[in-house]
Amino acid sequence: MRRLLLDTNVVLWLLLGQRSKVPGATAAELEAPGNAVSVSAASVWEIAIKRSLGKLELPSHWCAALLRLDLDHLPITALHAAEVERLPLHHRDPFDRLLIAQAKTERMALVSADARLKHYGVEVLWQAAEG
Repeated sequence: MRRLLLDTNVVLWLLLGQRSKVPGATAAELEAPGNAVSVSAASVWEIAIKRSLGKLELPSHWCAALLRLDLDHLPITALHAAEVERLPLHHRDPFDRLLIAQAKTERMALVSADARLKHYGVEVLWQAAEG
């Protein structure tokens, strides 16, 4: 069994029914019966902030739709937040840094298209081009 943590962009694609944006091998990992796939409260927070700022368009029922997806929900703990301090500054996005800290603390693989995240010593499934 693998424990997988979704990056926010992957959560959005699943919410929008755009699963085809996830490459085949990664999609197979997400659908493997023995794997536990989680969404972080950090991703929910990021989506809510971006919606409130008008930077992201989603239907108003997006959170209810997210809760209906077959995903585990990972809260943010004090240990996760404290781990952020120990991360090098390869990446400045606070939400991504918190996801990395959660993946490290919980020993999860991070599912992301962001290749920059591999520099943190966590397993990253997929990691497309540097950007």
